[in-house]
Amino acid sequence: MTDATPAPASPPSRRARVRAPELIGKGGWLNTGEMSYTLADLRGRIVILDFWTFCCINCLHVLDELRELEEKHRDTVVIIGVHSPKFVHEAEHQSVVDAVERYGVHHPVLDDPELATWKQYAVRAWPTLVVIDPEGYVVAQHAGEGHAHALAKLVEELETEHAAKGTLRRGDGPYVPPEPVASDLRFPGKALVLPGGHFLVSDSTRHQLVELEADGETVVRRIGSGVRGFGPDSFSEPQGLALLPDGKVIVADTVNHALRTYDPVSGAIETVAGTGRQWWQGSTTEGPALEVDLSSPWDVAWWADRVWIAMAGVHQLWTYDPATGTVDVAAGTTNEGLVDGPAAEAWFAQPSGLAAAGDRLWIADSETSALRYVERAGDGEGEGDGGGEGESEGNGFVIRTAVGAGLFDFGHRDGAAGQALLQHPLGVTALPDGSVAVSDTYNHALRRYDPATGEVTTLATDLREPSDAVLVGEDIVVVESARHRLTRLRLPDEAVRVEAVAHRTQREATEVAPGALTLDVVFTAPTGQKLDTRYGPSTRLLVSATPPELLAEGGGAGTDLHRELVLAEGVTEGVLHVSAMAASCDDDPANEYPACHVHQQDWGVPVRIDSAGTSRLALVLAGLGA
Repeated sequence: MTDATPAPASPPSRRARVRAPELIGKGGWLNTGEMSYTLADLRGRIVILDFWTFCCINCLHVLDELRELEEKHRDTVVIIGVHSPKFVHEAEHQSVVDAVERYGVHHPVLDDPELATWKQYAVRAWPTLVVIDPEGYVVAQHAGEGHAHALAKLVEELETEHAAKGTLRRGDGPYVPPEPVASDLRFPGKALVLPGGHFLVSDSTRHQLVELEADGETVVRRIGSGVRGFGPDSFSEPQGLALLPDGKVIVADTVNHALRTYDPVSGAIETVAGTGRQWWQGSTTEGPALEVDLSSPWDVAWWADRVWIAMAGVHQLWTYDPATGTVDVAAGTTNEGLVDGPAAEAWFAQPSGLAAAGDRLWIADSETSALRYVERAGDGEGEGDGGGEGESEGNGFVIRTAVGAGLFDFGHRDGAAGQALLQHPLGVTALPDGSVAVSDTYNHALRRYDPATGEVTTLATDLREPSDAVLVGEDIVVVESARHRLTRLRLPDEAVRVEAVAHRTQREATEVAPGALTLDVVFTAPTGQKLDTRYGPSTRLLVSATPPELLAEGGGAGTDLHRELVLAEGVTEGVLHVSAMAASCDDDPANEYPACHVHQQDWGVPVRIDSAGTSRLALVLAGLGA
């Protein structure tokens, strides 16, 4: 059975019988009241393993997708997050503890800093979901987002099957909530200075905005109910804030996939963009702002007479025009990576911080650990990695990179921008001298890039996950997210000296044979669904490589989930970038408009060329069979 023509899922009685490997994690268990668990302890329950890492926006989407399933089947289903780090910072146990609270994870989490369980389950991408039946066998695997409907159907089947067999055990699960901590802020995200000198802070974990006095500590008022929601007085993990020309504040209401405005005078909250639904491939990308879906807007900035949006969920920049009430894509293809050039052709990876500075809009591109910027085509010739012919085409903007090498290289290294390294920065701040401060989040540092000299320096260390900073006179006030506070620093005349470190992601490379390589993306439609081809192909596959020379043949876009690649001679290692999407619809001939569900995932697969390596690379989007 080929992946391009998937058959319906097998009935429960014919599922493959693959015994689930044991759960191992050097960091131990969270949200269990200090208890440790084995799969034997969970026998009789349906177990869903969620392989995630907290830097990954797709992983955060899946956490939200699982909330309804988790609540509805609380007596039969145990969801276990297996935290599998990409960045060095994510391997620190306290960082995982913080992330579990920050993102409202209400199920047990196994901290697996050495990727032991990841390797046992042959996982290749964040996020990946693995379903284990009550007898301890793996029955399904899904990579990426959009699988909530399929999981719900599978859980219902497994409940019915194992209730009949007498192998289903109902009852309370192992989740034990941690004790709440009292503090005025809890994992704040972004901040701005209001015209009167007060601070406005997005108190993300508490789903509120908080106004503080000029001391940065005294609470003036809290805005929002504090309960996650999309009502007239509710936010859901808000992040970015920007002051509009009319005095209102625009808010990136991240998990509501919306933009809201807050009027500091009247206190009114209004939705101005987004529907509350997450954008998926194929959805409209322009038009009346309240009719277009967004995807995890993380930051906002007023620049070039528009609100620019760091749309982290789809690796793009969008704009919102308050005058016309419309939104539009400004830059990015939705492909994840670091590619400069004309805005419409650029690639980003979770842009998470914006700062307007004259003729440039600076970007903290978190997953590429990069500092990048937007400018009008023709400006700044000779700087950055952009340039070349064609920059004047499209919307007239071009994307350039100042610091950063790509998805897999990160660290803390100062010096010339071409070799300097950051680690998952979330914020950027324009400084008065034309340089920029970077909230280098996973390095716990404040860094500085000077366009005049092309040098990167370190301004401050020993910050705890700084996510944003704002200027106040000669001081800079940093949002120390994991210390739950604002920290005021005097901008130093000289940079702090640090010992340089460089890292690459610790995932093992897949050994592949030279020459021809068959790529198969495994997709089996959920029970009761099929690929609906009435209006053309419902699958998409995009393949590229780093370095580009790795691929001699087989790159580019297509609709078949099977692709024959040819690896070039002379290139010994690299990364294959694979993006796949499949839309399955309810298989009911009597329904003219069946409900459809989008499944999508991006893989970055490190490969090493070896004569003894495999000639087939199988990636599971949904199903079994890799």
